[in-house]
Amino acid sequence: MKTTIQEKDGSMVAILEGSLNTAEAPETEKAMAPLFDVEGKDIILDCTNLEYISSAGLRIFLAVLQSAEEKGEHVYISGINDNVRSIFAITGFSNIFEFK
Repeated sequence: MKTTIQEKDGSMVAILEGSLNTAEAPETEKAMAPLFDVEGKDIILDCTNLEYISSAGLRIFLAVLQSAEEKGEHVYISGINDNVRSIFAITGFSNIFEFK
């Protein structure tokens, strides 16, 4: 699992590559830590190359969303594939997040 954080067009973008499973979650959460400090910018979780997400990964996404909402920011998910989209749908997360 690889996570890259960068600023792009006034937003903070987390580019996620690989499988975000339970074993990878702690390291991914550390890599995404800068997103918890973002103020004044929207956050985009780029899932173009995310192959799988477990409940531990969903928990990280939810923590990022809650942190952003407390500051009045928005979190968007982009580039989601059908496999990951079905996980979001089954868990109800497709009703919580906005997709680009």
